[in-house]
Amino acid sequence: MSRPTFEILSRSQLRTAGQSLKEAFTPTVRLGVTGLSRAGKTVFITALVRNLMIGGRLPFFTPEAEGRVRDCILEPQPDDAIPRFDYEAHLASLAADPPVWPDSTRRISELRLSLAFRPRDIVRRTLGLDRLHIDIVDYPGEWLIDLALLDQSYTTWSADALRKSEANHRASLSAEWRAFASNAAAQPDTELSAIEGARKFTAYLAAAKASEHGVGALTPGRFLMPGDLAGSPLLTFFPLAVANTPLHRLLEKRFESYKREVVKPFFRNHFLKLDRQVVLVDVLGALSRGPDSVTDLEEALTGVLAAFRPGTNSWLSNLYTRRIDRVLFAATKADHVSRASHDRLEAILMALTERAASRVTSAGGDVRVMALAALRATREAEVKRGTETLPCIAGIPMPGEVVARSAGRPARRARPPRANNVGHRCHLRPLPPAAPRDPHRLPRTSTHTAHPPRSRARLPHWGLAAMTTSIQT
Repeated sequence: MSRPTFEILSRSQLRTAGQSLKEAFTPTVRLGVTGLSRAGKTVFITALVRNLMIGGRLPFFTPEAEGRVRDCILEPQPDDAIPRFDYEAHLASLAADPPVWPDSTRRISELRLSLAFRPRDIVRRTLGLDRLHIDIVDYPGEWLIDLALLDQSYTTWSADALRKSEANHRASLSAEWRAFASNAAAQPDTELSAIEGARKFTAYLAAAKASEHGVGALTPGRFLMPGDLAGSPLLTFFPLAVANTPLHRLLEKRFESYKREVVKPFFRNHFLKLDRQVVLVDVLGALSRGPDSVTDLEEALTGVLAAFRPGTNSWLSNLYTRRIDRVLFAATKADHVSRASHDRLEAILMALTERAASRVTSAGGDVRVMALAALRATREAEVKRGTETLPCIAGIPMPGEVVARSAGRPARRARPPRANNVGHRCHLRPLPPAAPRDPHRLPRTSTHTAHPPRSRARLPHWGLAAMTTSIQT
């Protein structure tokens, strides 16, 4: 009978085994960044990653404020089936001379950061569990609005879509499609009617989004961003009021197929796996386009946030499901208004998201509302009018633009940019102190901290002081 042999592991093998065990116990936070079109998701994520990697001013991020963060690095993409968020290309666009805005989000993408920090807990310090993975998931706003379809039938969706298309600011845009839809059920060829109706309906959606009132909140979102689904029967349906006809049954079947094959896989494979949620809202853009746009925005946010699964996470819940336990509603582009109006901007956003926020809070989630700017393209200024001193902002004109002046003073042409100066278009720095807040409003981490200005003739720094409360370690 042979005696058992025992292999002595080398130091390198023990080190490898220890690293594997450590990696298995490294927690991961999945941060979803969502928002409707024009909310600035791409710039926001780029600024967030930049801040974390260079040790930017993040006083609301507890480990950074306490000096416990050692480093933050990019890790290989964790999900092989999801494209990587092109952080380097977006950063290069913003740092170019002259800088340009990055391309908008057209597909889902992901980026993993690995944050090394000094744990407070002595057990974690002893075991060397001092790292946190942060997976940032970005996806188009057009995909986000489709989540509202999950709880709708074809009949309900058709009635809602027809009601919205008849609104004053959309009636002229949808006239051609509505005229076709009114007689489509009488056509003998249902397939050709479905194709032609879907084409006209898509043209209406595109026109509504491009109009001055559009917020990109009309469903289905994939009609405007089809990708590989272009020409597929999944995208050949449209709202129809006439029921119990062959065309109605065909369109209803394709509507349900669209939910089953497009919306539900995204909801199941990506949306349900999130731990934290940042919802970016272009409140100022909606306000500038008028009350109809504000109403559209409120309806879109209410419908989208109904798909969230808020609650409090625990180690046991993470074994079988995840819940979004922290939600941040952020009014973007806060640098477009004076700091004296930031509290008003937050109050407007709170009013728009009140119904959705109450649902998340009642389920045990932590909800915060704030105004922020991923980058700053303006500076604070004051204007004297008679005996009054009015707070305002001053933008930085592009080369060749003419700056309007007050009566009796000639217009001034913008100077060409200085070499290696990104600041002539977007000077990126933290937001100034906010105005005093109403204690009865939704909670917020703290008050903004003022910082001395830095030189503009250097790579711009990033103003994300407020948002990192969503990924506390």
